[in-house]
Amino acid sequence: MTAAPSGAATRPGLISPHGGSLVNLMLGSEAVDAAKNGVDRRVECSDRNACDVELLAVGGFSPLRGFMHQEDYEAVVRGFRTSSGLLFGLPIVFDTDDETIAPGQRLLLTHKGQELAMFTVESRWEPDKVQEALGCYGTTSLEHPAVRMIACERGRFYLGGRVQGLELPRRVFPCRTPAEVRETLPAGEDVVAFQCRNPIHRAHYELFTRALQAPNVSAGGVVLVHPTCGPTQEDDIAGEVRFRTYERLAEEVANPRIRWSYLPYSMHMAGPREALQHMIIRKNYGCTHFIIGRDMAGCKSSLSGKDFYGPYEAQDFARDQASELGMETVPSLNLVYTEEEGYVTAEHAKARGLHVRTLSGTQFRHMLRGGEEIPEWFAFRSVVEVLRSAL
Repeated sequence: MTAAPSGAATRPGLISPHGGSLVNLMLGSEAVDAAKNGVDRRVECSDRNACDVELLAVGGFSPLRGFMHQEDYEAVVRGFRTSSGLLFGLPIVFDTDDETIAPGQRLLLTHKGQELAMFTVESRWEPDKVQEALGCYGTTSLEHPAVRMIACERGRFYLGGRVQGLELPRRVFPCRTPAEVRETLPAGEDVVAFQCRNPIHRAHYELFTRALQAPNVSAGGVVLVHPTCGPTQEDDIAGEVRFRTYERLAEEVANPRIRWSYLPYSMHMAGPREALQHMIIRKNYGCTHFIIGRDMAGCKSSLSGKDFYGPYEAQDFARDQASELGMETVPSLNLVYTEEEGYVTAEHAKARGLHVRTLSGTQFRHMLRGGEEIPEWFAFRSVVEVLRSAL
């Protein structure tokens, strides 16, 4: 992007941000009024736009300094790299149906009564959304939530250009910036990122705490539990409710090797491409390792129930790009609960003939709504209490 605001200082002993510099596009209070001079129009952001504006402004999308231009957009769609060759999982663009917005205009981006950012439009084009869907999501089917999103929610035109942050969105879940998260991390130690978009149950907790025992993680390493709290699939639990489950659980476990923070990111359910996007973002937040779950960020056909991506497609794709990012992956263990030994790997349970207990998501929701007792091996009592109170 044109113009180059100074990058935020990063603590020594932590991984370098993507592209080498942690971008900070937020203006100081003394510069805000001057930046708003000469505004051509005010434009209200969608919830997804607001997430992208925030991650641009605080450096979550470093080294981007604004919304992508057409050449970068098309390069990312074709081959998950910008036109300069930098890895990027998904394009970052601003959309509109307004035919009168033109390059050279300065837009004041607003969201729910707040003035978020100044956006200097430097390019406008009409994207080939069929190619975008096929390149980014591997399908043109409207059964895929992100294909439906770009076809039915996003505007006809995409805009690229420089962004200057004015204020961050006010959220129920406070989202610390990459620089703020980095201040909480131990220098010289590995930081394992755990991404989720649902409440954390016992199996998740076992998964990310056991990741600290992986042979490629340092003895003093920590886990950053970093859930996405922006727009997601239509049937997912609301972000505000999820936030309350995370806060209660953090208090309950009080584990000094776990850091908790929240990410203002809108999910695309893009499987392999999204896994790469998440790794890049978490690198900017200071993470050296990333847990790749089975069928990460995957989704199913609403008609056939068939998965859009293979169970290990995201794992394989992310692992292949990890070395270029200077990161490492930690494969997600396939854990099951057994009557005899508690949580063990499925392979261990099978080899020893242990009795595995299961509870499906559908059964859990039915028991939750019916007021039935939820087994503690499946869900933390504190999480269950929050979920029940939200019904």
